[in-house]
Amino acid sequence: MKVPFSPPDIREQDIEAVVEVLRSGWITSGPVGEKFREALTEFSGTAGTMLLNSATAGLKNALRFLGIGPGDEVIVPAYTYTASASVVAHVGAKIVMVDVEPGDYFPSAQRIRAAITQNTKAIILVDLAGRMVDTAPFYEAIEDAQPLFHPSNALQETLGRIALIIDGAHSLGATGYGMHSGQAGDFTAFSFHAVKNLTTAEGGALTWRTENPLSDQVEHFVKLNTLHGQSKSALEKTNSAGWEYDVLFPGYKENMPDTLAALGYSQLQRYPQMIARRHQIIDSYTQALADLPVTALAHSGTDAQGRSWNSSGHLYLLSLDTLGLAERNQFIEEMFNRGISCNVHYKPLPMLTAYRDLGFKIDDFPNAYEAYCHEVTLPLNTVLDDKQVEYVQETAKEILSRMMK
Repeated sequence: MKVPFSPPDIREQDIEAVVEVLRSGWITSGPVGEKFREALTEFSGTAGTMLLNSATAGLKNALRFLGIGPGDEVIVPAYTYTASASVVAHVGAKIVMVDVEPGDYFPSAQRIRAAITQNTKAIILVDLAGRMVDTAPFYEAIEDAQPLFHPSNALQETLGRIALIIDGAHSLGATGYGMHSGQAGDFTAFSFHAVKNLTTAEGGALTWRTENPLSDQVEHFVKLNTLHGQSKSALEKTNSAGWEYDVLFPGYKENMPDTLAALGYSQLQRYPQMIARRHQIIDSYTQALADLPVTALAHSGTDAQGRSWNSSGHLYLLSLDTLGLAERNQFIEEMFNRGISCNVHYKPLPMLTAYRDLGFKIDDFPNAYEAYCHEVTLPLNTVLDDKQVEYVQETAKEILSRMMK
């Protein structure tokens, strides 16, 4: 039996939605994208959303909007995908990397607070595996560090503090701490890449919470910045005799066309059911492996105030607690030989050439390295049927039981 790691869940209605756009004669950013954008804003309960070509573009646009650049610092966790940190380099700011907590995949607010300096302009937190970060302690850390904050432009002065940006590439549809994903940070970037819960093939979005004092200015900037700084979009020029336009600043080309937006809008209509199916698989895996010395990242629970929380169920992270790096890799190979594709999330950033070249050393991030050595990600997607789920958990249990003797 073959079990792919994360194939896209494309249904007939998705295909028809894209075909309808292809037949419409308008295939770039247009009316379908506007419909998807509005639906995402309503789904997330945020002040506004802009569609982009990636979550990376979303994070970068948040930094550019805030005027963050050379001389500024942005704090990011060491245990994440490169996009969380590369955007800081894109705008010319300094990446300040922090370790995660022992036995965890997330940094604490105390660790973030210790990294704040007078040059810190933003903190990027990551909703790893679709699990929302509780941002309340981080806002407290930002408030505690307020004397260090020195705004360098009017927008930063209006915000009045260090910005909190969420890399929500995994967390669309997650809930927690009385909020929906998208409401927890000043800005949140979503990904719709082919391996994500909801896909547009390639694509992403930037959304911002209603409490953001800059919310009435974000949309205009991002719209311009993602269309070369051009004052009128192609649709606006087509729907008017006034073809005249200006380029207000040298922007970028990062918009999402309607062909992709149609796929995303179609999938959004059934997205709650997709998340529910993911949680069914998560619960099945966890129950099947309960007798082994492994620790699965939780995807639901109750917070300190008694409020329930649920992840988007994007990734099933499993720590093989008694096995080391070589054994973890052996497990992945044995699963592959049985037709099951697994993965690792993530190789800590300081292990990667790009970040080593920037001077980061993995020895300075022992907790991230320890988490990496034990972590394996099992297949979790809505294309899996019950027989495949059973095969994955039975095969994993068989291999791990033998390796852990």
